[in-house]
Amino acid sequence: MSTKRLISIIVALFIGVILLSAVFTSWYTVDESEQAIVITFGKASDPITESGLKFKIPWPIQKVEKLSKETFSLQFGYKQAPDGEITSFDKDTKMITGDDSIVLTDLVVQWKITNPRAYLFNSENPLEMLHDATSASIRSVIGNSKIDDALTSGKAQIEADTTDLLASLIEKYNIGITVLTVKLQDVELPNDEVRSAFMAVTDAEETKNTKVNQAEKYENQKMSEAIGEKDAIISNAEGIKTSRIEQAKGDVALFDKLFAGYQYNKEITRERLIMETLDVVLPNAQIYIMNDESGTMKYLPLQTLESKKQTNPPTGTNTDTKTEEGSGQ
Repeated sequence: MSTKRLISIIVALFIGVILLSAVFTSWYTVDESEQAIVITFGKASDPITESGLKFKIPWPIQKVEKLSKETFSLQFGYKQAPDGEITSFDKDTKMITGDDSIVLTDLVVQWKITNPRAYLFNSENPLEMLHDATSASIRSVIGNSKIDDALTSGKAQIEADTTDLLASLIEKYNIGITVLTVKLQDVELPNDEVRSAFMAVTDAEETKNTKVNQAEKYENQKMSEAIGEKDAIISNAEGIKTSRIEQAKGDVALFDKLFAGYQYNKEITRERLIMETLDVVLPNAQIYIMNDESGTMKYLPLQTLESKKQTNPPTGTNTDTKTEEGSGQ
């Protein structure tokens, strides 16, 4: 076989391989969980998000980069191996709070690729930029928080503030990533001695809050009792006031009636008032009417007449009885 013929065969085989390779590399598949970018001489096209079999010009004219549409997790401050073993990075998680205390903060960032073109071309290492932005965000938020908030009830607010700050930083960097959530995994003190002291302080705070709540409950109870007692006293006083006013009105009416009788017959009214007063002052005494000019005693049973008058009140005419001094009955 001549050299010329051998060269022709080699060239034909080479062209055949190229053509065969072009046929196989012209077709690609996009899965439902993927998004693709077709790069033509270094220029990226719009993202392809619809799944299925796609066609492109063979390499080196066009090539395809596939990126996932799923949500990713960035573990900050620790790393969990497939077998479940956790490795901590205290250097990354050690932070200073706003009241100059040191805490160790681990967290997880949920993120996804929303702009494949920016993710591929705007940053050499977008994951590293995400990690650095996460570190800056959580340190800024922890630096403006008190240690009590970081370790107890303020975690939710710290998560929300970190999410907002990190999302704004990633948006400025424009690396094609969207931050979904930030979840604090663990916030703790750097050693057992400090942790024990803080727990003692926390227990004391809880005890104080319990005592304060009990004192407020006791105060409210006593205030309610005092208000009820005050209202009862005021109500009783109002009743006494009303009773005194009505009694005074009755006394005035009685006095007016007596005064009218006194004006009609002063002597009889005066003597009747004296008798009634004696009956009130000396209710069990026997009253006698005597004549000072003779030794003969004239007896008038006033108590008997009064009791008969009360048991058998007159129903007809009024009877007036006059007794003259010195005359017989």
